[in-house]
Amino acid sequence: MQEFFPTAVYLLCFLTSSACAYLLARNYKRTGARLLLWSALCFLFLAANNLLVILDLLVIRSIDFKFWRLWSSLAAVGILLFGFIWDLEE
Repeated sequence: MQEFFPTAVYLLCFLTSSACAYLLARNYKRTGARLLLWSALCFLFLAANNLLVILDLLVIRSIDFKFWRLWSSLAAVGILLFGFIWDLEE
């Protein structure tokens, strides 16, 4: 029972960030607002980060994915920051 709650939280975080990425990308395709594109890419990398957390802590415990988790979260924030700066200039 003690392993159920962390597993549920990790899965819900992954599903939520994946759903946000999908909804933002769908709305970007419909409207063409570039801020939605940058946000969708950010959430895509956050979903990848959550997937790596699941793999690291629950599925494959023998391999350390910390480096890749940190890079995916850095990529998510970097893409969103780049999108904010890029759209601010125009």
